[in-house]
Amino acid sequence: MARSFARRLEGLPAPATIEMARRARALRAEGKPVISLALGEPDFPTPPAVVEAAHAAALAGQTKYPPVDGTPALKAAIARKFVRENGLEYAPDEIMVSNGGKQVIFNAFMATLNPGDEVVVPAPYWVSYPLIARMFGGVPVTVLCREEDGFKLKAEALAAALTPKSRWLVLNFPNNPTGAVMTAQELEAIAEIVRQYPDLWVLSDEIYEHLVFDGVRSASLAAVAPDLKDRIITLNGVSKAYAMTGWRVGFAGGPKDLIAAMRGVQGNATSGICTIAQAAAAAALDGPADLVQEMATTYGRRRQMVVDALRRIPGLTCAMPEGAFYAYPGVAGCLGRTSAGGARLETDHDFALALLEEEYVAAVPGSAFGQSPYLRLSCATSDADLMEACQRLERFVSNLR
Repeated sequence: MARSFARRLEGLPAPATIEMARRARALRAEGKPVISLALGEPDFPTPPAVVEAAHAAALAGQTKYPPVDGTPALKAAIARKFVRENGLEYAPDEIMVSNGGKQVIFNAFMATLNPGDEVVVPAPYWVSYPLIARMFGGVPVTVLCREEDGFKLKAEALAAALTPKSRWLVLNFPNNPTGAVMTAQELEAIAEIVRQYPDLWVLSDEIYEHLVFDGVRSASLAAVAPDLKDRIITLNGVSKAYAMTGWRVGFAGGPKDLIAAMRGVQGNATSGICTIAQAAAAAALDGPADLVQEMATTYGRRRQMVVDALRRIPGLTCAMPEGAFYAYPGVAGCLGRTSAGGARLETDHDFALALLEEEYVAAVPGSAFGQSPYLRLSCATSDADLMEACQRLERFVSNLR
């Protein structure tokens, strides 16, 4: 019997980050010495006090159905976090908690997009933004952020991309995959363009806000442009800064009517988030900041180590990331050549596959993030693995012919 599925799934691939990680796991299962730099997942354990808070919540009986948009305790902790760290005030009905940051995006797009609406996404971008937009009939429109500009979004480039069909602008700074950070002054230039389009929503994904280096400070668009706050969803979560990827807790602050619509979506999809995870997230947000700073310091040191190693490899370029925990080297100088294993490298996808199959280093090609030819390498792993991966990459490139 022939089976048919929803047309919205046609041509919708698995996120490239997940697919590359799957390939790496398969090779590792065959006994290959794979080093995976594909997933953006902290290698630190969740802080012990956070785990203890979850344990205490379970023992105290916090195991019943939660409110769809988050427990009062976690929403109060989120409100305090927004005031303390971002200078933003959100009432309880302007905050919601979701199954990770990805569900915040899903809820927002499902609640607002109609077929043909445009979602403007600066590239390089996190792989899920355009994929989720397409699921609801949205049309992703990419705006190129150039390496020579530090991969930052330029106001003139944004102005050229916006049209009356533009429904959303997605901002992600500090950026995944490039680590670019936008200053308050640079965000004000973006805000000036947004003011010209009163029907445009803005999703500001600030999940990496605490992972910044060299004295750089990240800024929140809603604080930079308070007159636009009623059109901005400020997305964050505990996955990256607190090493809590598996707890699946993301959250957002935004205008009450949009939050209510997103709550309606979530109430008919997953309902509320695990109560134990919410208790852990509240403890993380209200806990001391020293552990977060220690992790950020380690990521900054690893970033320097990896970028220095990459810049010594002929044929590669690499901008210095100001935030997040990735390196994003350019591989244009290596294309048009053949690997030691006989693979012809015409694209960054070819490069990434050959690197995995011949040297057992998993990286994600820049094509997955909307800008080629680059690779994304996660620095959220041990120093030893990072140095070994860089040595393998250098050997791979030196053997090209």
